[in-house]
Amino acid sequence: MHKSFLFVALAAVLPWTAAAQDQKAFLGRWDMTVTPATGKAFPQWMELVEKDGKIEGRVQPRGGGWRPILGAKLESGKMIIAVSAAGRAPAINWELTSAGADKLTGIEKRGETDGPALVGLRAPKLDRPMPKSWAKPVALFNGKDLTGWEPIGNVTNNKWIARDGELVNDNPEVPGQRGPGAANLKTTGTYQDFKLHIEVNCPEHGNSGIYLRGRYEVQVGTEGGSQPDHEMGAIYSHYPPPAGAELGLGKWTSYDITFVGRHVTVVRDGKVYHNNVEIPGPTGGALDSNEAEPGPFFLQGDHHGVIRYRNITISLPKK
Repeated sequence: MHKSFLFVALAAVLPWTAAAQDQKAFLGRWDMTVTPATGKAFPQWMELVEKDGKIEGRVQPRGGGWRPILGAKLESGKMIIAVSAAGRAPAINWELTSAGADKLTGIEKRGETDGPALVGLRAPKLDRPMPKSWAKPVALFNGKDLTGWEPIGNVTNNKWIARDGELVNDNPEVPGQRGPGAANLKTTGTYQDFKLHIEVNCPEHGNSGIYLRGRYEVQVGTEGGSQPDHEMGAIYSHYPPPAGAELGLGKWTSYDITFVGRHVTVVRDGKVYHNNVEIPGPTGGALDSNEAEPGPFFLQGDHHGVIRYRNITISLPKK
């Protein structure tokens, strides 16, 4: 091969190789923290993958289900991600820079306006073996009062009470009226791997959720049925309940949940809904994105409906 031809060929390949290496720094799962100029920081989550030479991915916003990104491109070492298109609000783009092997920093652009600051930490794998044995279950709710629990969110509109051995979000829906959302309720203790037993009675049209480590929602109730992975027994926005599973609203139902690392098994009334499935990242409504850390349980109370919980126990791995 002629030396000049070899030089030209290498010159063409090397920039592409460098760009590919730069692009790889952004691939994977990221635990995002969004910090507005005013107000509290809040969690989001992102996953980017390379497919057929293009970047694809999804973003978990503050609430609701995850959404696919509209596109991504690398410009001058900066990854620009199209999160949402312009509509009633300006288009949202994330402009991110690699700050090392496991960190991203950047800014959210809303149209041409700079928005919140962004920090992403590479999500931990959380690959842990199933414990060989578990301790005896202990009660998280004493049936008498809210000892061990505290309201969060809209605490000035807290509707949670202990009544007749039940933990009740006494927030009935009034037809034609939509008042302000009520408080959620979380445990004061935090937990890593566990087995949880919990029973719930959710009325027709009710909507609640059981958050594991304060980050991953097991759906309680219904959001109308149009999205199966938003219905009773779903791992919210990731895994729907089994095909044909009944909602079972207006009566008591039990969940037995085993959660180790990222893998969860959910059994409802003796039927396996999810068998050791991996939860990719935090769901909408998560308290934070610190996935490596223990977290509380929290029960969603910011929707309407008199939701009743009882017989809440936890088993931890034996040491």
